[in-house]
Amino acid sequence: MNASMDHGFGRPGFAVIPVLDLRSGRVVRARRGERSSYAPIETPLAKGSAPDAVARGLCDAWPATILYVADLDAIIDHAPPDLAALTAIARACPGVALWVDAGFADPEGIADFLTTGLGRPVIGSESQADAGLPARFGERAVLSLDTRGAERLGPAALHDDPSLWPPEVIAMTLAQVGAGRGPDLAALAALQARAPDRRLYAAGGVRGPDDLRALREAGIAGALVASALHDGTLLRADAAGLA
Repeated sequence: MNASMDHGFGRPGFAVIPVLDLRSGRVVRARRGERSSYAPIETPLAKGSAPDAVARGLCDAWPATILYVADLDAIIDHAPPDLAALTAIARACPGVALWVDAGFADPEGIADFLTTGLGRPVIGSESQADAGLPARFGERAVLSLDTRGAERLGPAALHDDPSLWPPEVIAMTLAQVGAGRGPDLAALAALQARAPDRRLYAAGGVRGPDDLRALREAGIAGALVASALHDGTLLRADAAGLA
């Protein structure tokens, strides 16, 4: 099955999901959610910062079944999704599903993206005016509950009311991204207690295999990772211990 057809539904066990942040057609290095300072990535996994090269490097570094792509031009500047970059990423990692945050904020934009077959839309709370939008798409989309420190981004109702959440939810702690602090286990536990029937994914702070094991043991469904793979603190050999 190719990436354009597989949206990543029903993945068993604990999922480690490598992340690519796109800006102006290149992959950038994310740190603490300070997007204005993101620069093209320099990584031992690829020559240069072209999306297809970095995606291939990530898939070589980890046996991924899903890649998460944040299209920062779409999120920040409300540009259309970078379909050329997404197509290049999908071709570089055949058989790997894409979860794509492209600042989706209306049903028409999400429906249009679904017709491209390029991945599963991630609906970020920071981009929302309508708290009811994620539930309208159910399992076809993933919700990202975005926070920056103590600040909850987007409608309060979307953070407060689990009935508005689709089956899979990312806890996106932007201040933890690239900061090497470890995941916020207490915050994840609080979300999990409120909606134990949702599959919850941690985003931000993973430093290596010990953090992944802690998340798995806490009942978290998976984790989004980037820095640990680029810095070599998480290696393909570690995957066997998480199987």
